[in-house]
Amino acid sequence: MLPTSRRAVESMLAMAELGQAELVAELGAGTGSHTRAILSQLGARARLVAFEIDPAMAATVRERLPDPRLEVVTASAEELEHHLDGQRPQVVVSALPFTSLPAGAGTAILDRTARTLAPGGVLLVLQYSPLITSELTRRFGWVRRKMCLRNVPPAFLFACRDPRPADDGQDAPGLASGPSS
Repeated sequence: MLPTSRRAVESMLAMAELGQAELVAELGAGTGSHTRAILSQLGARARLVAFEIDPAMAATVRERLPDPRLEVVTASAEELEHHLDGQRPQVVVSALPFTSLPAGAGTAILDRTARTLAPGGVLLVLQYSPLITSELTRRFGWVRRKMCLRNVPPAFLFACRDPRPADDGQDAPGLASGPSS
């Protein structure tokens, strides 16, 4: 698979007002291509907490992007709440491959993101399949989907707002456990 195109990243980020955000979380920083684009739109006093589970990739992002607004956390996005100092992000950006994450990890990340998002906040998701749509609509009252054809393969872009209350406070099964994801 080829890296995500600049056009797809820009189209996804345009679905939120990053310049107004005080706190942004990025789930899966990878090599920092999304991170760099996010930083270019953030205000001078904003904070970006980027999660990357791979220590080598996290070190690469830290090295390539020495920006005081950026904190790179070498941890799973499942630990989102534990690294935000009690704050709630106005924007969460994710290009994690939800449908190929270990069983239960994708749903845990989506559930925790929905609980952690600031009131009025938005979750931005980039995927290469629309299969995540039902998981997003189950957790959010408003989901907008766009396609970016200027990417190989075409990318599905989602903006999700208005988290729904959890049924029982527990992470629900779903993603990475079958074709319904």
